[in-house]
Amino acid sequence: MSLSPRTTVFVVLCFLFVLAPYFARATTDELQARCDSHSFNNGKHFRSCVDLPVLDSFLHFSYVRETGVLEVAYRHINVDSSSWIAWGINPTSKGMSGSQTLLAYRNSTSGVMRVYTSSIKGYSPTLQESPLSFRVLQLSGEYLNGEMTIFATIVLPSNITVVNHLWQDGPLKEDDRLGMHAMSGDHLKSMATLDLLSGQVTTTKAANDNMLLVKKIHGLVNAVCWGIFMPIGVLAARYMRTYKGLDPMWLYIHIIFQTTGYFGGLLGGLGTAIYIAKHTGMRSTPHTVIGIFLFALGFLQILALKARPDKEHKYRKYWNWYHHTIGYVVIVLSVYNIYKGLAILQPGSSWKIAYTTIIGVIGMFATVMEVMQFKSRWGGLCCKESEDREADQTVSTNV
Repeated sequence: MSLSPRTTVFVVLCFLFVLAPYFARATTDELQARCDSHSFNNGKHFRSCVDLPVLDSFLHFSYVRETGVLEVAYRHINVDSSSWIAWGINPTSKGMSGSQTLLAYRNSTSGVMRVYTSSIKGYSPTLQESPLSFRVLQLSGEYLNGEMTIFATIVLPSNITVVNHLWQDGPLKEDDRLGMHAMSGDHLKSMATLDLLSGQVTTTKAANDNMLLVKKIHGLVNAVCWGIFMPIGVLAARYMRTYKGLDPMWLYIHIIFQTTGYFGGLLGGLGTAIYIAKHTGMRSTPHTVIGIFLFALGFLQILALKARPDKEHKYRKYWNWYHHTIGYVVIVLSVYNIYKGLAILQPGSSWKIAYTTIIGVIGMFATVMEVMQFKSRWGGLCCKESEDREADQTVSTNV
């Protein structure tokens, strides 16, 4: 049975009437997070607002160009109570160093908000309280329903219309110490230029893209040098030397891969690491500590070559134990640190899959060679034990 046009219109209107409140509620909830529909509990109003592109953040502000008075409210939603937030202006550059920052966190014991200023001098800041290069007349903060806000009135030099600003969040550790914010994803994109008159935000994509490129080069160079060349060099020394026809070719291959891996990592890996540290700060993360430790072990291996005794020397076996042990430690730590670096960089699953495939093939080759050379490598030990038992039995019989 077909419905008449009038009946169809009536059914559609009834349907919309029933569902309209749900659509309106969803739209209201979505707009509530946006800055243009937000109302503050303290009754403050601002002339302009900006939905910042990352970290669930919003900036409300009123600016008087003639006097330089800037009233701001920096909001960060979906933030845990055991976190800190920060917003700042950098009058000298577009990075973190030199920024004049407002910070806030909720005291873990009293629940009272603490808001203070910190002038960041370098790329490894302690975020301790310090005065800014411009005046701050009022400073306060609040935390409510997963939303943390910093209110401030600051006085900029007159006639400024565009500023470099940045925003950030991080974990709050024991004794309310501010922990380091994440060094990947949106945390590296939370900086932009802000036009105080139009409210337009321009993200600094070029700087972020350059730093991301440097980090990818750092990861690629170290993965190839330390995570591929080094293991191949070890395999050459371990398995090729058992074949007399490959002596001393195995030694040359071993030296080529090990030295290429070390100096390639030194120039490309350490060089990019220094560049990253210069622009984002040196941090004592496990990845950094292991990396420095690996370079030190590699340098010791190079020095050990100068002290290698002759084959017939009585201390040669002790040198072999040392050299082999350090070599295997370097391989294990290198592979582990590469995965740590991939977790920090987060370049995509394809990188991890590719490296896992390569290191898996190297591991399978090592396993096959161990099985094939088991008798020649460990057979002598077994034979020696058998000969010792036969000798003991012969002595017992003669006695």
